[in-house]
Amino acid sequence: MFVGEIDKRIRILFLILLVPFILIILRVFYIQVFQYKKLNSYARDLWSRDLELEADRGKILDRNGVVLADNLTTTSLILIPNQIKNKEKVTKELASILGISFSDMKKHVYRKTSIERVHPEGRRLSYEIAEKIQKLGFDGVYLVKEAKRYYPYKDLLSHTLGYVGIDNQGLSGLELQYDAYLTGKNGAIQYFSDAHGNRLQMSDVYIAPVAGMNVNLTIDIEIQKSIEREMDNIVDMFRPDMALALVVNPKTGEILGMSSTPDFDPNQYQKYDSATLSRNLPIWASYEPGSTFKVVTMASAVEEKVVDIFKDRFYDAGKVNVDGSVLKCWKAGGHGDQTFLEVLQNSCNPGFVRLGQLLGKERLFSYIDRFGFGEKTGIDLNGEGQGIIFPLNRVGNVELATSAFGQGPSVTPIQQVMAVSAVVNGGYLYQPYVVKSISDHTNSVVKEYSKVLKRKVISSETSAIMRIALEHVVAKGGGKSAYIEGYRIGGKTGTAQKQENGTYLVNNYIMSFMAVVPSNDPEAVFYLAIDNPKNTAMLSSYTTTPIARRILLDIIEALHIPKQEGEVEKDLEWNDKVMYEVPNVVGKDFAEAKKNLVNFKIITEGEGNTVFEQSPKGGEKLEDGSSIRLFLK
Repeated sequence: MFVGEIDKRIRILFLILLVPFILIILRVFYIQVFQYKKLNSYARDLWSRDLELEADRGKILDRNGVVLADNLTTTSLILIPNQIKNKEKVTKELASILGISFSDMKKHVYRKTSIERVHPEGRRLSYEIAEKIQKLGFDGVYLVKEAKRYYPYKDLLSHTLGYVGIDNQGLSGLELQYDAYLTGKNGAIQYFSDAHGNRLQMSDVYIAPVAGMNVNLTIDIEIQKSIEREMDNIVDMFRPDMALALVVNPKTGEILGMSSTPDFDPNQYQKYDSATLSRNLPIWASYEPGSTFKVVTMASAVEEKVVDIFKDRFYDAGKVNVDGSVLKCWKAGGHGDQTFLEVLQNSCNPGFVRLGQLLGKERLFSYIDRFGFGEKTGIDLNGEGQGIIFPLNRVGNVELATSAFGQGPSVTPIQQVMAVSAVVNGGYLYQPYVVKSISDHTNSVVKEYSKVLKRKVISSETSAIMRIALEHVVAKGGGKSAYIEGYRIGGKTGTAQKQENGTYLVNNYIMSFMAVVPSNDPEAVFYLAIDNPKNTAMLSSYTTTPIARRILLDIIEALHIPKQEGEVEKDLEWNDKVMYEVPNVVGKDFAEAKKNLVNFKIITEGEGNTVFEQSPKGGEKLEDGSSIRLFLK
């Protein structure tokens, strides 16, 4: 009985001991089998250290794939202080190579941290400096890859592109606006060390960085180059306070080119003041538009049928009195009797005062609102201005009169371009945009942008009339210097007075020119403005239009615009060369061909009496005295 009692107690004790043992085994099994990955991850995190590898920033490209913002591979210096054996020697050597003081370098080498990034002295190192550090072979001294932003075209499109800081974050322009897309995901080289920082004999892990997404623009680099070239010429010739240019596809709102002076090189943005860096003038500047605004007034008058510009007439005596204020025409003595089409051609202020009166302030200012003035266009760039339009309750007869010819309202260049685009594209006001799509590093499009219609402003019939009217301005009015033989160019000049402290300045104007190409089927609307040009006539027709013509020729080439028929014949001026159409003389005998080509110099190739080929071909227009090559057989 006593023995049985002992056996019973032993069995109970055994069971008591067995159960925890079994539970421990089960727990160990659970940990080893089911929680292995989790605990292994905890262990790796505890012992692992990361040397960060910076991802490339996404590229910014023009509409044809030309890279406007790229990356250069550089290296940066990182220290693992616990791995550095001779700290004083390392400090001395690195300070000498980096060109900094011993004390400044010592702050990095002796810092109580697992990983120390030497900033800013060790960032974006040149190849030569990186090589010197590499040759030292110090423990705990590492060089890691970093991407440095690089703008291959320097100041081209600088205000629109913007720039990035030393940590590759966008600080202005598209770099800031689309920073979330352009920023990549950093990688790392992961190594393992003990609590003292000593490197463990375990394989390093490479985590590849992922490049940011690419931003594809609506910009055409050939058009942009043309604009930038002429901006440089304007600065050299006229020393203006500022100059700007803007090219838009009127059928979509796509920005094809934009520039302003002063500009900057985003590769070296630290050298420029904040005013230069932050002001993208085509969307930010606000000023009285002057005569380019007359396009809006006339389109409103045509739409409201208050005037037939081809039949109705106006007599310009040179000035008009409005409630005691004398408003003058630029031409002393006036233009006399003229149609309202000629009022636009001649940029006659009294004629536009009359159009404003015929419309009345309610109708004129309702069209000013509908054309988008006084509100932001919504362009996908930061820093856009809004302009200032008179409140209707503050518009009297004088304000109505001056607003009709572009004096009083304050508008931005982008507002003007989009309004004129609506005038010539059939009456549609679009939202401008500069980003066409966003794609990943495999060039797969992840987001695409397209035209956004804001509203219909005028009828297609009014738009067609205005296209004809603007073509007459270039052929017969103030825009003659922008005329291009064989192409239908529309346009309007502007000479706007500038105010300072509520007073208009003397001999200080903003000269501008608005152009449409081709006027019968617009592919581009182009705007050029020069603020306070020096050493030139105070008329935009002499200052801006010759420059605009050169840019228009480049636009025609970049967009592959073919020649058109039916253009308005240009009224020749004293300095214009006479143009003649080349007759087709193929198949004629040489004697007859000579009679037909009396206005040209003839060069012959081959022998014979019959013309079997000519260059240039018949139908083209050439200056008087140009050479024609005839091939005889």
